[in-house]
Amino acid sequence: PPVRAACEALGIDPYYMASEGRMLIITSPQDAQKVLDVIRSSRYGENAAIIGEVHPTPAGRVLVRTAIGTSRILTKPSGELLPRIC
Repeated sequence: PPVRAACEALGIDPYYMASEGRMLIITSPQDAQKVLDVIRSSRYGENAAIIGEVHPTPAGRVLVRTAIGTSRILTKPSGELLPRIC
């Protein structure tokens, strides 16, 4: 994707950039596909996708799957984030 390529070229982690116009929905695993189908039925949700799962432990930790199939911990940002360019 273009954003990932640009971030790699600039040495920026895309997880710490502003992402306006995006939404994250958390629902039960049993309802996930139904929710996704409803969102995709809208012209604004055609690219919606299930991107992860929530596990009970360890609480508060977010793991991100890397491009090579490993996982890394997504830490809370420290200091100032990149400013939004609108």
